[in-house]
Amino acid sequence: MKYLVTGSAGFIGSAVVEKLINLGHDVIGIDNLNDYYEINLKQARLSRIEHPKFRFVHLDIADRAEVDTLFSQEQFDRVIHLAAQAGVRYSLENPHAYAESNLLGHLNILEGCRHNKVKHLVYASSSSVYGLNGKVPFATSDSVDHPVSLYAATKKSNELMSHSYSHLYNIPTTGLRFFTVYGPWGRPDMAPFIFTKKILDGDIIDINNNGDMWRDFTYIDDIVEGVIRIADVIPTKTPEWTVEAGSPASSSAPYSVYNIGHGSPINLMDFIEAIEVELGIEAKKNFRGMQLGDVYQTYADTQDLFEVIGYKPQVDVTEGVKKFVAWYKGFYK
Repeated sequence: MKYLVTGSAGFIGSAVVEKLINLGHDVIGIDNLNDYYEINLKQARLSRIEHPKFRFVHLDIADRAEVDTLFSQEQFDRVIHLAAQAGVRYSLENPHAYAESNLLGHLNILEGCRHNKVKHLVYASSSSVYGLNGKVPFATSDSVDHPVSLYAATKKSNELMSHSYSHLYNIPTTGLRFFTVYGPWGRPDMAPFIFTKKILDGDIIDINNNGDMWRDFTYIDDIVEGVIRIADVIPTKTPEWTVEAGSPASSSAPYSVYNIGHGSPINLMDFIEAIEVELGIEAKKNFRGMQLGDVYQTYADTQDLFEVIGYKPQVDVTEGVKKFVAWYKGFYK
């Protein structure tokens, strides 16, 4: 099949592209290569997936005309939409970047799918949509009406926009609420990357909420496997579904939402210790309070996803951190 992967120079996007071409699919990847973090890393990810079945297009999903042209020319079978302005804290200072990429950009992708008979749109939501929810593990049946960052609000909006298009135009859409993804080629604004760099440089690492934080760290290979498998599970109409009795993660329309994570949260201090052990260096630590826009715990209930794709994450934190640190030391010499 022919796939479009948006955000193909990103951490998850580049890994998804690599898996798809290894499976024999034709893939076009798009990315605007913005400078939210180092462009050299994005270009390095792209350079390692040069392949006859892959073509990269430098394109911003907020550019309606360019997106429309790409869709009409290429006639994709499926779209895996991972492009977005990422980062919770960055959204506190640069809200308009999120409106352009995460709202307008998502609308442009939906319009492309609508007018070109795309058979399935899989898109990235986020665990951040759970916001003030204190019930764990987070389940897709829970309320997600109280986000604590604009980033989270845009991701909740993506789910709502997708449902409206599934309902109005019969477009099969699947949203994936990603839980803390890490591994080789990871993002420099994420904790594993920040901690590893600072420990190696002899700098002090800031530890929020005095270390009493829990994250459902999920290794990149497990995430990619889930994304690829769910692309084959195309939602269908369910006429008997009702708002009163049904889950908000499904619909009478061809619409689904799933959590995608490891399903076993790790204490932040244990994760830092795993990095320290792998580096052979004890971190210099600065314990501080909870930061604005942060949440105490993420913990995914992923049973419904496991049941439909027949796969559970295989990589534990010890193995995952070992692979990440080995990549980091090799890439940055």
